Amino acid sequence: MQGLGALDPITASTNRFVATVVSLTDAQVTGDTLVPPWTRGHVITHVARATDSICRLLVWARTGVETPQYASMEARAAEIEAGARRPVADLVADVRDTAARFEETVRTLPSAAWHAEVRMRTGELRTPTSLILARLRELEIHHVDLDVGYGFSDIPVDAARWIIDDIVEALARRPETPALCLEATDTGLVHALGADGPTVRGRQADILAWLSGRSPGTALTASGADEVPAAPFWI
Repeated sequence: MQGLGALDPITASTNRFVATVVSLTDAQVTGDTLVPPWTRGHVITHVARATDSICRLLVWARTGVETPQYASMEARAAEIEAGARRPVADLVADVRDTAARFEETVRTLPSAAWHAEVRMRTGELRTPTSLILARLRELEIHHVDLDVGYGFSDIPVDAARWIIDDIVEALARRPETPALCLEATDTGLVHALGADGPTVRGRQADILAWLSGRSPGTALTASGADEVPAAPFWI
């Protein structure tokens, strides 16, 4: 997935996410998620505010004027908290509005901007091509986090593979990441981080669930270790 070509899977992912949010009741918005202590309202609000943050980075790429992804981590947390208790109708409108702004920002990027590097809050440098795909990661993983029937097996195979690639790339930049090999038994995906580490095997969806910290890896197996290790911290 490259450049504007990534917008189609992102639009499809957005539509699935919105359909799930629309299906919720106001009471369900206060329910638990896979990322406690956040409620569903917190997760949905985070997706909208993260979209705004990516738009800020794209403005940086377009103008060359440094524009932080977030003013601060405290401001980020305050924005999420402020929006978490809104009714479903407001949450849906927020997700739709930010999605429209994101698409317009991407579609109007001039050619030169696609080669610019900007810095995410984690410190990593990205060009717009990989930056906009970060939205795909946010949508898909946080859709699962809502814990209302959309699971890792529902994430399209190509999207799940890109998300795993992205997480592995982030891990590879960290010297403290332990050696590890990943093998998806259903798609052929293979990743090696360092040498002589254990090999974790299983379905691609189960690898993503484990690698993203949403599962202890009970559906996976490991060779070179007594059990499936804890997933390395990636974000």
